[in-house]
Amino acid sequence: MNFSDSERLASFLEENNLKPAKQITEANLVIFNSCGVRKMPEDRAFGQIHNIRKNNPNVKIILTGCISQRKDVQLTLAKKVNLFFPIKNFDKLKKFININFKNTKSKLKKSKIENRNFTSDNKKIDYLSTIPSYTNKFQANVPIMTGCDNFCAYCVVPYARGREVSREADKIIKEIKNLLKNGFREITLLGQNVNSYKGELNIKNSKLKINDTINFSQLLKMINEIPGDFRIRFMSSHPKDMSDELIQAITSLDKVCESVHLPIQSGDDTVLKNMNRKYTRKHYLNLIKKVKAGFEINKPHKLYSISSDIIVGFPGETKAQFEKSAFVMRQVKYDMVYFGQFSPRPQTAAWKMKDNVTKPGKERREKYLNEILKKTALANNKKYLDKTIDVLVENKKGEFYFGKTRTFKNVRIISDQKNLIGKFVKVKITKINIWNLEGKLYEK
Repeated sequence: MNFSDSERLASFLEENNLKPAKQITEANLVIFNSCGVRKMPEDRAFGQIHNIRKNNPNVKIILTGCISQRKDVQLTLAKKVNLFFPIKNFDKLKKFININFKNTKSKLKKSKIENRNFTSDNKKIDYLSTIPSYTNKFQANVPIMTGCDNFCAYCVVPYARGREVSREADKIIKEIKNLLKNGFREITLLGQNVNSYKGELNIKNSKLKINDTINFSQLLKMINEIPGDFRIRFMSSHPKDMSDELIQAITSLDKVCESVHLPIQSGDDTVLKNMNRKYTRKHYLNLIKKVKAGFEINKPHKLYSISSDIIVGFPGETKAQFEKSAFVMRQVKYDMVYFGQFSPRPQTAAWKMKDNVTKPGKERREKYLNEILKKTALANNKKYLDKTIDVLVENKKGEFYFGKTRTFKNVRIISDQKNLIGKFVKVKITKINIWNLEGKLYEK
């Protein structure tokens, strides 16, 4: 989401006649779009802001994103940052540019977003309608909502981004159609919890028989109906809102990739309750069972992948409770899990809990789970050996191309053909590793 927001920030700046600097040392304006999910990126932002201010006392520094509205951050960086603004308030950024870059102000052309009412009001998300300055010519992130209502005990997002607001479906469809006209091949729908999407629809769709307000499964169906050869991905999903209707859509729609990321965070019910996750291990495992069954029934000849997030060392997590996370991993047999060592975040409920699992203890637990993941990931990858699969080529390094399968597997491709980047190709897998696949371009 931050990456997508940064593309919109770049577009906004360019529309106001500011140009990207080749090097950060040459810039007279630097914007940090911060992440506050863990302490590490926060520390990195603090360090970089300090170094930039030290090396260039005249540079204008702006901080937006997750940590920008925290009072402790504003107090700490008061002498180093010129403006703190919430990402939704482009109007505040506009005024800052006009005041501090007078030469730019005098040259302002009529902007596509000149007359929009950008505001920090949670009910207004017009900034998402800004056409981004895309850094990729064939893969695009499309936000469908922002904010979150879940208030998980460890998470800053509801405080940093505000309450949950969905974009109008018409605007999402229009943005995607324009992307496809311009040759984009993969669309990733973004939201803190896409499963709870509820968007207004001002155009009737007689084929799908839906109007007024639609949910996420209906939005997926509408996007799937758009003509063209492209992929649909989405992130992130919350188990408490994963309905049977949505599982049916995900596992049956032909353009939706066979890759489901469903965070569990912990395998223990008491820990899940303390995290305020609003589901149990049994409920989660039943969802996974339904997802697997859906793929096997609706797409019996296609491989699929399942990934998750797990936090180790949440306050009060005992060894026995941790073992239940290991149990879930062995049950599900994930293709990938993104581990996070618990990091206390200001404003959250967990901030007041005693962080009683030591740093070495968290590291040991993560390493233990990672060893389980290595085994299941390798076993899943073995299914790809000698198969010919579709790959979207993303880049080239040296003599090899690199891309991803529909199941989000990284593939190293041997080919002497030119200009494959951004194209769908068929690759015969000749070697499997724990974290990636290798193959050669399929030739009839």
